Amino acid sequence: MISCPKVLESIMVKQYQDLYIYYLKGHLETDQNLLSIDYLGNWQEDEFSFLFFSISAENRIANLLKDQPHLDLLDNFHMSYDDWQGGALSPVRIGHFLITPPWIDCRCRSDEQKIMLDPGVVFGTGTHPTTRDCLKAIDLACREKTCRRVLDIGTGTGLLALAAAKSGAKQVLAVDLNFLAAKTALKNIRLNQLNEKIIVVQGDAEKFMDYPADLVITNIHFAVMEQLVKSNGFLNKKQFILSGLMRSQTHIIEKQLALLPITLIKRWDHNKAWYTCWGKINGNN
Repeated sequence: MISCPKVLESIMVKQYQDLYIYYLKGHLETDQNLLSIDYLGNWQEDEFSFLFFSISAENRIANLLKDQPHLDLLDNFHMSYDDWQGGALSPVRIGHFLITPPWIDCRCRSDEQKIMLDPGVVFGTGTHPTTRDCLKAIDLACREKTCRRVLDIGTGTGLLALAAAKSGAKQVLAVDLNFLAAKTALKNIRLNQLNEKIIVVQGDAEKFMDYPADLVITNIHFAVMEQLVKSNGFLNKKQFILSGLMRSQTHIIEKQLALLPITLIKRWDHNKAWYTCWGKINGNN
């Protein structure tokens, strides 16, 4: 389970202006000396680290390199927060969900569920076609009131886990391999006061597929999804949502699904480029 230092829990309740990004080769042994209100976190990718700050941190980076000489500063960047996210964050309506940054006061309609989402430096605000289609699929899957337990693989900002909980799920396990993503999801869960319904775990997707869920949601890399669909844990679920797929990848996944006792209920595509599939496992409902 993920826990956050108190100094970080209050971050992202206000809108950011600037991002200072330090691109390092190597893994941080610890980031305790970096913790402050302006340190936004470390995105670990393979053998590289991306440190994010809301103000310039050259002196702290210099001290970090002295303390951890195995690290090597490759580059640094300064950009606006809107540039990083691909545009200014604003409220967006998808199905019966109203997704809004916490720094914007936006009232929802009587038929909407409001989700406050602070993505930080993690991607997943609801604007990507696969995320939007996942939200539509969650809405449909949860209407029958049979999705009491949900497994969200590759949770990112936690948006899909939050949508499942808002749609009636009683227990949601949100998993992400990246620690910063899991920490961001945890902050959003606390922001929406859904701590009692959603648990965030940082770890490998394969290790959690046996979790006894009614619905599994996977909006992840194709190579990982391909292995998950082959697992015994996948067939123990009642429903599934598979997303993040491109056209050629969708053909491969659907060939795999054709060999399994499943019913493909609906498929979404965005300009024949991005695909999302929703279906049921026969005999488990």
